[in-house]
Amino acid sequence: MRIGIIGTGRIGTFHARTLTTHPAVTELLLTDADSARAAAVGATLGGTHVSSPAELLALGPDAVVIASATASHAELIRASAERGLPVFCEKPIALDLPGTQQALDTVDAAGTLLQIGFMRRFDAGYTAAREAVRSGRLGRLHTVRAATSDPAPPPPDYLPHSGGLYRDCLVHDFDALRWVTGREVVSVYAAGSDAGPAMFREADDVDTAAALLTLDDGTLCTATATRVNGAGYDVRMELAGEKDQVAVGLDPRTPLTSLEPTATAPAGTPWPGFLDRFAPAYEAELAAFLHAVRGEAPNPCDGYEALAALRIAEACERSRREARPVPMTELAQAG
Repeated sequence: MRIGIIGTGRIGTFHARTLTTHPAVTELLLTDADSARAAAVGATLGGTHVSSPAELLALGPDAVVIASATASHAELIRASAERGLPVFCEKPIALDLPGTQQALDTVDAAGTLLQIGFMRRFDAGYTAAREAVRSGRLGRLHTVRAATSDPAPPPPDYLPHSGGLYRDCLVHDFDALRWVTGREVVSVYAAGSDAGPAMFREADDVDTAAALLTLDDGTLCTATATRVNGAGYDVRMELAGEKDQVAVGLDPRTPLTSLEPTATAPAGTPWPGFLDRFAPAYEAELAAFLHAVRGEAPNPCDGYEALAALRIAEACERSRREARPVPMTELAQAG
């Protein structure tokens, strides 16, 4: 298979390296807004540098991986679909609901495949949590706690184009919450704090956020995120039911120290970031994409999953700004 990769930044280069080791991939076509960077990645990995996304699509690859800047995703999805090309795209499709729906309409009209990069669906811990819920091991689920904590803020110029903490960061927790529990969010109540570095206030963003989400069966969920967790990268989900409770992301590398006299300190160095923590999941989602492209398996995460997660993020942002609970019925339609 000939795979085109649009975007050779941190995650795009990771995907390119992963694909070079896959036995089904015979050639990589690489392009980036930074032409020199794409050429360097191509030279390192043995891929072919292409001058632009338009040229890459015109070469007719078997599939396309989109890992470019967020603002370009929707247009690239539409252009790929119009050429009949299956696409794997990093989240989000777009930073707003209408733009997301328009891209999905194009994919639907073309009858092509679009898989979204919610890698936590391929993580061993989240997969086990889903099984624990679905098997009845936990009994009636009553509480879920999700957390995503980054050790340091992104560059200041990233923030104005990120969509904000709910859309850029917590959207992964919102997707995982739906996927693990099999339930839908019916209302949210969210708050955020910009009391940290000034660049968050300048970008009209927050560095720390929390949301209370109610599921359609009455389960209560909290989701928190921060860009300033000095202890280290920390992603967890805890699920409590009437019979048992389980946790994802609680291991020797969790940057959490118990103050109980008999407790021991974390045994390992905290994960430096998401690429290290979720490397096996990233590899697994691309393998699943190639299986789907070849018709060997169904699409494991289509674009409507991204739309559902973005709706929750949009509701949280509305709740934060207006300081009120927001029922999901307010965002029932993308347009």
